[in-house]
Amino acid sequence: MPSSETHATSYPNWMRWTALAWFVVWFPSYWRTWGAANFVHLCDMAVILTCIGMWTHSALLISSQAVGILIVDAVWTVDAVSRVLLQRALVAGNEYLLDTRFPAWIRLLTLFHLVMPALLLWGVYRMGYDRRAWALQSAITLPIFVLARFTRPAANIDFAFSDPFFHHQMGPAPMHILLIWLFMVLVVYLPTHLVLKHFFRPPETRACSGPYAL
Repeated sequence: MPSSETHATSYPNWMRWTALAWFVVWFPSYWRTWGAANFVHLCDMAVILTCIGMWTHSALLISSQAVGILIVDAVWTVDAVSRVLLQRALVAGNEYLLDTRFPAWIRLLTLFHLVMPALLLWGVYRMGYDRRAWALQSAITLPIFVLARFTRPAANIDFAFSDPFFHHQMGPAPMHILLIWLFMVLVVYLPTHLVLKHFFRPPETRACSGPYAL
């Protein structure tokens, strides 16, 4: 059971209720439009886990999603701006933004990518950065990548079938999954973890030492 101190330093109630109200609209709308497989995307899984973290006052969950999504959302934002303003794609995966087959309001729901970094950094600032976040997010990502391999190859969810740079599968399926997982863990998550660890205090109500501390 979270302590009153934990509650006092977590998200204010108005943020939690706003996030829940938005989730109630977002989740079924995305399911109906894109299908259940869409939630295998790391960014969509981050929305689900962040909402759970906000409602359970979990510094660990919020910290793990900060590790997982800050760089990803920054790349998404740069690519989205390039597509909309310059009609030039920088990375694969955001083709739906300009696809008029889908209602504009559905595509606008994806603007959560702009809000998530600020929301997560606010949570890390208020609750502290849990040093186990890098290990947890790394553990979460591997089964998600494996699941993505069972979705449609054409969708290339989480780049489980071809990498985002050269658009090729890097060896047999297990090797490809392992390589993209290592890329995320070492190139994306680890630097983010080190920066967050440097700038944010650990949670005051939880000891963060142990085998998962880095």
